[in-house]
Amino acid sequence: MSFEFEPLSIDDEFERLLEIGDKILITEFLNDQNISDVVELVDNFPEYETQIVSTMSTHRASSVFKMLDFSVQKRIINSLSPIKTAELLNELSPDDRTQFLESLPNEQLRDLLKLLDPKEVKITVSLLGYPEDSVGRLMTTDYVYVYEDNTVLDAFHTIRKFGKNSETVDVIYVISFDGKLIDDLRIRDLILASPETPISEIIDGRFISLKATDDQEYASQVFKKNNRVALPVTGDNDKLLGIVTIDDILWVTNEEFSEDMQKMGGTEALDEPYLDTPFFKLMKKRAGWLIILFLSELLTATAMAYFNDEIAKATILAMFIPLIMSSGGNSGSQASTLIIQAMAVDEVSLSDWWRVMRREFFSGLTLGGILGIIGFIRIFLWHQLMVHGVFEDIYGPHWLLVGATVGVSLLGIVMWGTLSGSMLPMVLKKLGADPAVSSAPFVATLVDVTGIVIYFSVAYMFLRGILL
Repeated sequence: MSFEFEPLSIDDEFERLLEIGDKILITEFLNDQNISDVVELVDNFPEYETQIVSTMSTHRASSVFKMLDFSVQKRIINSLSPIKTAELLNELSPDDRTQFLESLPNEQLRDLLKLLDPKEVKITVSLLGYPEDSVGRLMTTDYVYVYEDNTVLDAFHTIRKFGKNSETVDVIYVISFDGKLIDDLRIRDLILASPETPISEIIDGRFISLKATDDQEYASQVFKKNNRVALPVTGDNDKLLGIVTIDDILWVTNEEFSEDMQKMGGTEALDEPYLDTPFFKLMKKRAGWLIILFLSELLTATAMAYFNDEIAKATILAMFIPLIMSSGGNSGSQASTLIIQAMAVDEVSLSDWWRVMRREFFSGLTLGGILGIIGFIRIFLWHQLMVHGVFEDIYGPHWLLVGATVGVSLLGIVMWGTLSGSMLPMVLKKLGADPAVSSAPFVATLVDVTGIVIYFSVAYMFLRGILL
């Protein structure tokens, strides 16, 4: 009889090695794992996060470190010895190091800069000097470049010499002797050319580049349109300053998505993971918008007070207020979410405002008509059941006019909600604000106030001289 044993999981194997306590075995184990698996170990064993990073080789430790959440990175740096911290920070690529350092308090930032090599300090300070959300904060100076009078053979010598420390060798950059960007070449172009071919005969001058001061979100759109793994970054004089790679852009896209989702939920964007955000800081982020929305909702109470006499005369109208308000708010929230998402992925621009308005007008007309018909049918069916003695009479002899009031009001309010929800993000974008702040709660509050006015105006039109 033979027995088969399932291999231990990475977590179980790590626990087993911890029990043994052999540091050499632990180091060998960690260095043999995939970087993503080690990141999971750090997440699963937070009490050993510093030990995991400090035990690995410096190169692999830096690869793990850059993939961790900022709060975890900060705890590890605070726990490491100054020597190990210096090794880790110097090993990080300039863009990953800048991404970590820019979120630290100024005092801690100054202390950590003192641990860097003079060359790395110069690079880091240079990158930190760019605006916070600019491409300059993301770029790295680790890239391979050649001159246009080099041959293909010269280019391969350069790649072999400097490629190991480069962020990527998929693309090689061609510059002039004064540092200006002339073109970029994919490694495939070099492989297919003969060794003696001058670089000047391969280039065509058609390249895409970013400015160091460009917005990171704009860079994300450029990457998406051109399907590139890296793009060169130039200064105002077209000199090549560095490159931005797709992994950094993916990080930016994820951060922008998270911020937009938080803003669309009616709160300020969080600077760190939810569970790591201090309680009072979280309250501060949420309270501001809640207060604004609450004060806005007071306008709803004011509008209802204005129509207090109408409500007193026809109490049946009050029964439908929640229905009317929620339908308008829901339609507005739908429209704003669709437009914000479309603008975020560059499917809709400000120049499309008329197409969007026309489309949402007919959408609101259709959706409002559907809900209006459903509302009228509900009143009609209730009246029929009342006639047969199933329910008591709550609509009275003027049920048809009440049904018409509800149906037409829903049509108007839903149409207004879709128009407001679709246009508000575009107006904010035009004014230079973030469209995401025109969140679902904000649109719903706006439509609530106007919905009351629309509802009672329609009621006055249908029921004047009868119930009002």
